[in-house]
Amino acid sequence: MLFGEYYPSFNGKNRTSLAKKLREEIAGDEIILSRGVGSKCIFGFSKKEWEEAAKQELTKPLSDPEGQRIRRAFFTGAAAVELDEQGRFVIPEFLIKYADVKEKIVIAGVGDHFEIWNKDLYEKSFNNE
Repeated sequence: MLFGEYYPSFNGKNRTSLAKKLREEIAGDEIILSRGVGSKCIFGFSKKEWEEAAKQELTKPLSDPEGQRIRRAFFTGAAAVELDEQGRFVIPEFLIKYADVKEKIVIAGVGDHFEIWNKDLYEKSFNNE
């Protein structure tokens, strides 16, 4: 189970790191990043959780416009990313632009996945609830 808020450094090369607690739960050296469906953030999954989420999305009828929209957002906006020994990874540029990620970020564990947010947008998301 992924939980907690983390405020890692983020450099100009689109590189950041996962907290040790998150890495221990993910177990592996590859994560899947995708557009945050319904949020202006980046979703992050372990390979196993990605496969589970993908199966769930694929149960929605292809003929349904909502099913089509979610598939497009979920699958076309995804990338497999390698973690190094310290848990560092590079966020693809198209996801950086999508989530408007800048110099201050938050990585939030939200159960079965984590989310990467622009810190200001993350804080605003709580003020708008």
